Amino acid sequence: MYNFTSEIIFIKMSASRRQFIKISALGLGGFAASASALNMFGSSSYLDELVLENVAKKLNLYPTYCEVCFWKCAAWTHADEDGNIQKIIGNEKDPHCYGRLCPRGTGGVGMYNDPDRLKKPLIRTVVDGEQTFREASWDEALNLIASKFKTIKEKHGAESLALLKHGSPGKHLEHLFKAYGSDTIAEPAYAQCRGAREAGFALTYGSWVGSPEPTDIRDTKCLVLIGSHIGENMHNSQVQEMSDAIDNGATIITVDPRFSTAASKSKHWLAIKPATDIALLLAWMNVIIEEDLYDKEYVNKYTTGFDKLKKHVLNYTPEWAYGITTIKPSLIRKTAREIAFAAPSAIIHPGRHVSWYGDDTQRARAVAILNALLGSWGRRGGFYFKESIKIPKYPSPKYPEPKWTWREIGEKYPLAQMGITTEVIKASLPNPENKYPVKAWMVAGTNLTKSIPNKELLEKAIEALDFLVVLDTMPMDVTGYADVVLPECTYLERFDGIRAATNREPSIAVRVPAVKPKYDSKPGWWVAKQIGERLGLGEYFKYDDYKEVIDWQLKQIGTSLDEMNKIGVKHFPRKSGPLYLEDGENHVFPTASGKIELYSKELKSLGFSPLPEYTSHPEPPQGFYRLNYGRAPMHTFSRTANNPNLSDLMEENKLWVNPKVARILGLKKDQEVWLKNQDNVTSTFPIKVRVTERVRWDSVYMVHGFGHDNKKLSKAYGKGINDTQLITKIMEDPIMGGTGMRGNFVEILTNNPYNS
Repeated sequence: MYNFTSEIIFIKMSASRRQFIKISALGLGGFAASASALNMFGSSSYLDELVLENVAKKLNLYPTYCEVCFWKCAAWTHADEDGNIQKIIGNEKDPHCYGRLCPRGTGGVGMYNDPDRLKKPLIRTVVDGEQTFREASWDEALNLIASKFKTIKEKHGAESLALLKHGSPGKHLEHLFKAYGSDTIAEPAYAQCRGAREAGFALTYGSWVGSPEPTDIRDTKCLVLIGSHIGENMHNSQVQEMSDAIDNGATIITVDPRFSTAASKSKHWLAIKPATDIALLLAWMNVIIEEDLYDKEYVNKYTTGFDKLKKHVLNYTPEWAYGITTIKPSLIRKTAREIAFAAPSAIIHPGRHVSWYGDDTQRARAVAILNALLGSWGRRGGFYFKESIKIPKYPSPKYPEPKWTWREIGEKYPLAQMGITTEVIKASLPNPENKYPVKAWMVAGTNLTKSIPNKELLEKAIEALDFLVVLDTMPMDVTGYADVVLPECTYLERFDGIRAATNREPSIAVRVPAVKPKYDSKPGWWVAKQIGERLGLGEYFKYDDYKEVIDWQLKQIGTSLDEMNKIGVKHFPRKSGPLYLEDGENHVFPTASGKIELYSKELKSLGFSPLPEYTSHPEPPQGFYRLNYGRAPMHTFSRTANNPNLSDLMEENKLWVNPKVARILGLKKDQEVWLKNQDNVTSTFPIKVRVTERVRWDSVYMVHGFGHDNKKLSKAYGKGINDTQLITKIMEDPIMGGTGMRGNFVEILTNNPYNS
């Protein structure tokens, strides 16, 4: 233990003095193993006794919606009379889950019980010449944050304060930042996940795809998954609907260099060569147009630019695509016909994580155009017209107008619709020519070191900051760079905003705390309010408890918190019209032309190709393999790797290697290997080999989110490899700024590179 009788000085960080500090026992306090922390573990006899003990206990139900992934399934939290959470069960009225939670959802109680949780506010200090953290009161931590924010605003303007966020706490802090005069806000989930998809579909149909995606899978006759791992990336309701579609005889076609779980349920698995998806999509268009298989009536009535598209794809034949994708022409033709024969009840799924190779907006455009040729947008079994209910904003003053925003920071990406995290990071580097300098960050709900590629750039930016605050539930790696660490309580212990996602019909769900926050953790709304009041923004936070906000909003739309406590989910009638286009309907799309724009004049005016084009991408050098990564149904990014419930289901990732490669390198099942990428970055930890035919010979694959190097994450430390560490080459999408990360190559090392 450090000697706190020594002088403690809070240090103002300079470019050379900010050291990464692993959150230590100093800032985490002791942990007493309580029944609530043990009720998911232990011997069978213990569990048997516990079940018998709890049979007699009355369980109270509290409505919530899950925070373990983006699907936000509504559920009921069951807590006993002693204030211990016993289980989480899906809400049967919820269209996100139909009453059935995935492993992540049912394992959410592990977030609450995790003994490694952050427990107290921490402040970076110097003790005996060494940087460390010390525990602090909330008042001290919040006063320090407010003081630093005021100083930075006075010197550089509020715009120099940046918020990098994800999930529910980000919404509360976004309100704080905008009230203070900063719209320098970004989240990795946009540029690194769905942004290219939204830009591509907006250019074509005039609207975002959104979440959940409006795919009418339950009634589809053909579902094409091209880089979309439904079942591993979960998409709860879509997994259930896909299962029903299979039972109803639907054809599933999966395009993937890896034999994924979805591929195992498919009629056709197209083991495509990585980075060649656009070539396949163009070849499918060629077949469908040249063989007159497209929906002529739909295309004539609702689209513009078909003649240009037809001419554009004329030479993109299956034979041309074969030399690029390695998929045989006969199979390209066969699958194109099967897709077309099922139309309009056919879906080329838009995917979710689609930032790959730097031409991702054009790839999304190709997916959108192909769906238009099938006549599937606005048709049963294709895409329905989504609808949500608008939640009124709680009364507060108008936000001040900032001098510059995330738009100016990302001005070279004209079609970006949200802040781009990498551009905010670049704006944080000292540069006399930088017109939009960022001096401080607040990071909430996102572990940047495991989500942002190019760790060197990230660390340089962090070192240059005047101040960094991190709000999280766990001692994730990013907390080690902070000046102040704030412990957030889990979603089971707090109120949050009303969930009003788009779906077939409008519905809402609420999140109500089932138990009091553990330790000295606090909800995100409370943190935002407390900082806001210290910054003189009390008029923006005219409530004592966030449930007042929720109750007011609910009453504006015809319900109340009392009612929602009883039902959890409430449905509302559609007001925007039918789910699907009616025969002969004159529908106006929200584009400049009012039609589906196969040929994009907007892209043309900006100097980009108005139609998708295939461009070749670098291939692995001799002895290297393309690094592919993905998800597992029991884990969400790096945030659940330490979850005691979910780590029991999958405690580490493995490296999928084709048997041909294994024979060449002499690799055996479960052999530990290290990876080194094209830039000579070597993985910190080893990973066990999985020899399998389920991956192409030119690629290797691993699940994202492992390889944590913080020993305080007791279940996750040293388990597998952190794929993000090896992603140092980024392919930027010139249209919307997406940061593609699938262009990195690795060689497999069988000897420990750290042994001298």
